[in-house]
Amino acid sequence: MPESVTEVRRAEVMGVNIDGQKAECIIRDGASILVSRLLGRYVLRGDTIEVSLPNEATSAETEIFIHKDPDSKSKDVYQAPIGYVTKPKEDRRGQFYSLAEVRSGALGITNVRLNCEVIRDYFYVARRTSRRSQEQPSFYEVLKTGVAASLAELRLAYRLRDLELRTGRGEHREVATIERAFNILAEPDLRACYDALLRDPETPVLIPYGGFGSLVVEGEPSRDGKTFFARRILAFSPDRHDRCFKAPLRKFQFCADRAVYRDARRRLELVVDQAAMPIVWDPTWNQWKHLLGTKVDVQATFLQTGVYRMQGGEWNLLSWQKALPSRIRVTLPADINEQIETARRRHHIFGQHADFLARLRARIEREPVAKSEIERLFGEVGIPGDFGAEQVTWKAGYDPLYYHELLNHARQVYLFRDEFIMELDHAIAVEKPESGYATYLFAKPESVEQFLRFYAAVTRDDILRNRHNVAERLRFLCRVPHGAKHEAWLNELKVFLRE
Repeated sequence: MPESVTEVRRAEVMGVNIDGQKAECIIRDGASILVSRLLGRYVLRGDTIEVSLPNEATSAETEIFIHKDPDSKSKDVYQAPIGYVTKPKEDRRGQFYSLAEVRSGALGITNVRLNCEVIRDYFYVARRTSRRSQEQPSFYEVLKTGVAASLAELRLAYRLRDLELRTGRGEHREVATIERAFNILAEPDLRACYDALLRDPETPVLIPYGGFGSLVVEGEPSRDGKTFFARRILAFSPDRHDRCFKAPLRKFQFCADRAVYRDARRRLELVVDQAAMPIVWDPTWNQWKHLLGTKVDVQATFLQTGVYRMQGGEWNLLSWQKALPSRIRVTLPADINEQIETARRRHHIFGQHADFLARLRARIEREPVAKSEIERLFGEVGIPGDFGAEQVTWKAGYDPLYYHELLNHARQVYLFRDEFIMELDHAIAVEKPESGYATYLFAKPESVEQFLRFYAAVTRDDILRNRHNVAERLRFLCRVPHGAKHEAWLNELKVFLRE
């Protein structure tokens, strides 16, 4: 396919009409260009507007340059979609600045220079209209909390202030300010920046979450037109995505005041405190969390972020998404406390009978062992009868539904490696109760013992490829995949089991 060519439109503005959230810029030929209401406030008659097309000019992804008359006291205004923003650097005059890379660059500008005081006066102050730092209340004062507040205490303070303002019909600006204050203080790196600013207003600062969004700034371009020198940030809208998903509790890293969830496949990170996920944990949970099979429901707004890393001699941008602290909702299952206590108890029993269970697992690796035999051995060593023989090889990622559906119809169950072999009325089912796998069905043999000895000597791949007529000798019927819907798996199973 041919590459799309971005058209650039440049015209003199003859007038501006603001209507709702949009502004109509009337240009010389009688046509018009729509821009956002915010941008329209900075456009005057006689300005020159330069827009990258074919994107809608009202889109945050559109690059727009408002050129002011050289004799005007007003500064040029530039809107651009930006990517990564560098950490602060020091120039020859001792000023600290960061560079924001422009993602499209259709207008010839490749980056925006943001002096640290420009970043500070937009992101790290409670009142953006105030110019003197001594007139500013601190973020801690805005939230009505102390400087030593923990993450959970900050969240509770934020919720109370948010409720107070919304109940009292506070201004939108006030509601947005307390949310920004909480999001800065809830992120350790940003909180460290802010605390340093309280001690020294000239401290270099980071742009929150590394940039990635739509930036509107006031300033002027460099002589070669490749860099825009921002004198003031007028607006910044980060790239954000709302997500809903289930997160396995065992994949959280539990710290004293927070729990961190990272998903390498989705490339996202979630940090919660005990106010956002209302259970009481401590770092010792990391010892037995692998025994937790429960999942929590997560609703959150994720911001795009990233960092450059040297890979193979080249700098590559590693991007991921990070949950915005103020927009996290975690819903726990109703039986969460019961599941936690069950996992703790299993951990205790595994530790108490570690040598016995190690020998038993070694035996299960060599040969199928009947569940009834395991229960008998449990009784001999004093393991409680309700512990469950399946726990010897059970993994936290297993889905109990697959196991229990077959267990309800099983005459006998055998544990073998990471599988459960079930003797049913009309068949033998071999089950690994995990998403992405399948149930293997075999016709009922004349001798179950002989079937087990033969099955233990082959692999699933041998069966699928029928090496040495293995599938025929075992009377293999089919494999029933664990699909996205349990009902489909169950219905197909019933057909082959004649139930």
